Amino acid sequence: MDLILKNARINGRTETVDIGINQGMIVAIGKSLSEAHEILDLGGRLVVPPFCETHIHLDKSCILSRCHSTTGTIEEAISQVALQKKSFTQEDVYERACKTLEKSISHGTMHMRTHVEVDPVISLRGLEGVFAAIDQYKWAIDVEVCVFPQEGLTNNPGTEELMIESMKMGARVVGAAPYTDADSREQIDRLFRIAKDFDADIDMHLDFGNNADYLDVEYVCQKTKEFHYGGRVAIGHVTKLTYLPTEHLGDVTRKLSDSGVAVTVLPSTDLYLMGRDHTCNHNRGVVRVHEMLEHGVNCSLSTNNVLNPFTPFGDCSLIRMANLYANIAHVSEPNFHDCLDMVTTRSAQLMRLSNYGIEVNHPANLVVLDCTSSSQAIAELAIPLFGLKNGRRSFTRNAVEIHHPHHI
Repeated sequence: MDLILKNARINGRTETVDIGINQGMIVAIGKSLSEAHEILDLGGRLVVPPFCETHIHLDKSCILSRCHSTTGTIEEAISQVALQKKSFTQEDVYERACKTLEKSISHGTMHMRTHVEVDPVISLRGLEGVFAAIDQYKWAIDVEVCVFPQEGLTNNPGTEELMIESMKMGARVVGAAPYTDADSREQIDRLFRIAKDFDADIDMHLDFGNNADYLDVEYVCQKTKEFHYGGRVAIGHVTKLTYLPTEHLGDVTRKLSDSGVAVTVLPSTDLYLMGRDHTCNHNRGVVRVHEMLEHGVNCSLSTNNVLNPFTPFGDCSLIRMANLYANIAHVSEPNFHDCLDMVTTRSAQLMRLSNYGIEVNHPANLVVLDCTSSSQAIAELAIPLFGLKNGRRSFTRNAVEIHHPHHI
């Protein structure tokens, strides 16, 4: 064998094991493995499958210094980015996307779905820049593109044609932002037709706002069943659900479960943008999705934006995002493992990844955390020490070391 990771604590198992790796594949998991070119003793540290970023915007990351963000509203964020898009070049998008990919890789992310805007202003420049960055880092991270109309589809002539062209160029997921059109359901209808034509999955920005006066989620569940698309549709943000009475939220949860629509929460963005119009009793828009898991809804946690008017924060750490969610949503220690699952296995399920997980005959894709349990990983923001992508190191971080003074 090329490598043996000894005394590894695989998430979900009670005892430590050895993991044998050869030619980029996991070939053995058991006790007392030996005979390898390299042997690393993990000392009982937790080993998890790669982190999966289900919702991020590479094309508009790292532009905060170019923007004026004062009110912190979603309307301001959309308008500020729209102004900047006019000056985006393929090279500019490529350079910023590369920086964000490197941050993600350094925190153990090896799978990503990036949402990319196309419209008559940016045309395909953003998409081309992102594709170039994806190719540059394909040795360390697998990235799929979801194209979407941030500034409207039916209200923005020429955008639908660009989305179709993007799918022909290699985008694999169709996205939406129905709240940007006068007729949100018409955008949803067109989106499903495009997805069907290209046999593509769907991932929408949905019901993103500060009240629940109008919702699209139930219509999306209806269309998902109509198109037999269960397991292939995800909706992100859905901050309006936090304003629903318990009974209505329970009804929506049942419809999500029944139709097979997944939910992605973006804790940092939702927390930053929502509730600014309230003078008291601020509701900050983060849906308690760990409670939806109990009712059969698949859910994930993700980053969304990095260093732009939508989210002026971010280091691309999904462990940090899971910890932030746990704080906001009052997650208790027995459910910390759900938070870890929502940035690993549940995210992988949402993206319909194959051969994912630490199992024999799977690719040797894994991350070693400086902790011994999933609860500790979330509670203490465990450092990802190193990761293997197809058996090859993709990043390395050093564990914290305290330098005690010498006693004389």
